[in-house]
Amino acid sequence: MTFLRDLLGIPGASSDPAALAAAARDRSGADPDGLPLAVVRAEDIDGVRETLRLAHAHHVPVVPRGAGTGLAGGALAGTGAVVLDVSAMDRIVEIDPVDELAVVEPGVLTATLDAAAAEHGLRYAPDPASAAISTIGGNIATNAGGMRCVKYGVTREAVLGLDVVLADGTLVSTGRRTVKGVSGLDLTALFVGSEGTLGVIVGASLRLRALPERTLTAAAGYDDVASAARACGDLARARRDPAMLELLDGLTLDVIDRAQGTDHGRRSRALVIAQADGPAADAEIAAIAEVLGKEASWVEQGVDAASSDALLAARRLALPSIERFGKALIEDICVPRSRLADAFAAVEEIAAEHRVAIYSFAHAGDGNLHPIIGYSGEARPAGVQRAADAIFRLALDLGGTVTGEHGVGLLKRDWLAREVGPDVLGLHASVKAALDPRGILNPGKAL
Repeated sequence: MTFLRDLLGIPGASSDPAALAAAARDRSGADPDGLPLAVVRAEDIDGVRETLRLAHAHHVPVVPRGAGTGLAGGALAGTGAVVLDVSAMDRIVEIDPVDELAVVEPGVLTATLDAAAAEHGLRYAPDPASAAISTIGGNIATNAGGMRCVKYGVTREAVLGLDVVLADGTLVSTGRRTVKGVSGLDLTALFVGSEGTLGVIVGASLRLRALPERTLTAAAGYDDVASAARACGDLARARRDPAMLELLDGLTLDVIDRAQGTDHGRRSRALVIAQADGPAADAEIAAIAEVLGKEASWVEQGVDAASSDALLAARRLALPSIERFGKALIEDICVPRSRLADAFAAVEEIAAEHRVAIYSFAHAGDGNLHPIIGYSGEARPAGVQRAADAIFRLALDLGGTVTGEHGVGLLKRDWLAREVGPDVLGLHASVKAALDPRGILNPGKAL
């Protein structure tokens, strides 16, 4: 086969079965329909361009891939596809402390960039839970979020410009190095969140932020999750400005206790954790604690970094604790903040109806709820998927979206169609056809 012979001539290309099996899956837990044809672990932009030129000429599907940490099946690669892995392109090209800017390749780990920025008194504000293992390219492809998004926004707000290789191998640059700029259409925003369906990101200019002088934490326990959700809404009504606002339900607290030997679930049936940062952090966290305390059974404040980290530990341990006792379908929806209490209540009803355990926690400041459906055994029970579908339906009924930060991938395509409707879906298809007329980029995903 001429195509495969030419493809294997690209540095980093392989058809070894073990390499193919490793590149075929992502963290979603879904299974591809077979092994891909080949994997190219691109070493530079030229490798990406050559791979796409060949694939475009031969009408071969290409699945872009970073670290494979996605949760929606966006990096699944089945029979006949080529996996284009850009994780080896992992250089931090530049950090400019005056312009508060970083220029990076797509394979840079999110936490690595954040640590490098910290050496200059800066940070990369988006902070997905997978920061230690996920790549910047993957974060941009899914418009990843995280706990600091309530104040600093999602990945899109940090992306100033992109270098993107289109389906036919053409290299384009979008955006700029400045915070302001309105020349032409905002193509940078178009590629952010497109999940590798419109082009392959090979470079990014990213906005950095000053490290806050102080970051302080408050935690509050409640007798039920409805009271906790109302307290989060009260913070918005009081015009408080948390840098982080997280909510965990009682079932989640119980599983953390089982895994970590803590006593969160015995102390309360819902937990809210908030942070404030900047020069006014002391006053702000005190005001936040006062609002949270109106319905809380207890409130604690961190007085320094160590005590603040201790209060935040429960949130960071939530998912690892759930996964310690079995498998999990890790979902995310987003609802208006005013409907967060309704969402938590309805998820509890869904769990009872479908007889599944659903551990719920949320980025409460922006209404982003993570209902984690636990199960045991290798095969995913039918009730798990039925519960997930009910959760997606709930999100739309409450005026929200079926994904706040994980992306659509393969697993939520049908629900995307229900959310946006046929006319908008047609616009998506038109944009896709303009940039990828042969439909080779991540086919069957996202759009």
